[in-house]
Amino acid sequence: MRYSNLLRPLWLLLISLPVWAQSPYKPWMLGPFQKQNRVNPIITPLKTTTFACPVRGETVRWEEKDVFNPAAVVRNGKVYMIYRAEDVVGKHAGTSRLGLAVSTDGIHFKRMPQPVFYPNHDAMKVYEWEGGCEDPRVVESPNGVYVMTYTAYDGDKARLCVATSRDLQTWQKQGLAFGDAYNGRYRNEWSKSGAIVCRQVGSRMVAQKINGKYWMYWGDQPQLYVATSDDLIHWTPLETESGQRVSAANSRKGKHDVRLLEPGPYAMLTSKGILLIYNGMNEAKTGEPNLPEGAYAGGQLLFDAANPTRLIDRSETYFIKPDQPYETDGQVNQVCFLEGMVPFRGKWFLYYGTADSKIAVAVAGR
Repeated sequence: MRYSNLLRPLWLLLISLPVWAQSPYKPWMLGPFQKQNRVNPIITPLKTTTFACPVRGETVRWEEKDVFNPAAVVRNGKVYMIYRAEDVVGKHAGTSRLGLAVSTDGIHFKRMPQPVFYPNHDAMKVYEWEGGCEDPRVVESPNGVYVMTYTAYDGDKARLCVATSRDLQTWQKQGLAFGDAYNGRYRNEWSKSGAIVCRQVGSRMVAQKINGKYWMYWGDQPQLYVATSDDLIHWTPLETESGQRVSAANSRKGKHDVRLLEPGPYAMLTSKGILLIYNGMNEAKTGEPNLPEGAYAGGQLLFDAANPTRLIDRSETYFIKPDQPYETDGQVNQVCFLEGMVPFRGKWFLYYGTADSKIAVAVAGR
């Protein structure tokens, strides 16, 4: 009896603490997400699918080496996943192309045998060959056109690009996202990973203007950058009067994102602000001591809905990390790279690349 009386004040204190003090999740965050380890990884490399590469002039096993870093949208009651796939040939031991897979339950996918997006003899070849087309993110425009940001890699620089489609199968390349900005100054600078601000309309994620502009978080640096657009095609990075890029969030010592921040899926307008799931890269000496060197783990950011450059809050630590064999061992070890997410059947399905080798899913209630 004496012990229970002594413990009662401590118990009352614990139950009075806010929920986020007892978990990685704050009230504004999405989650908790549960990895679907019973079925993960849900997509793995295939050696049986072939593609007549128009640039290489020969048939390749286009998804033989690795499949990873997918985007996802809901269309006609099904989940459509656009994923990055690599072959094993060429000077980079793999050119990236984008494949398409469809699911009726968000878990089991049927793949199309041919890639739907790839380097070709077109105006983008100089930027895409022979590294390829990487890391798609897809949203809808207000008039129902799919807008994809992706990375073109020529073997030297990564450049953020834009493409559009009405059916997710036939795409029109729109060029470099920052190609016209500041008289072309960004044309030959490293740029990567663009997450456009959206609002949820049923199961669709529709790009939303704020203060008369579309907004996008971009980059893979210790700073997370911001860009705006009038048309979702031509983007301008925000800069200060002195010509410095405007940073919306920064890396943190002692945390999982000490080396860099990189956007995950689209950014989403919520009642609390603009929520962005992001990927952080660790450094063992200066970052999160409980994560391995170079590990990619996921966090969440919250920005002001009226001023997308103003960071309101952020997760204190990661909410997902590599801890399964398919996440810790692969082309690049210790990677959970979050990139696709859909609201589907009353839940959130979060798709991510594992060790740059396979694709997995985590699910949360809504």
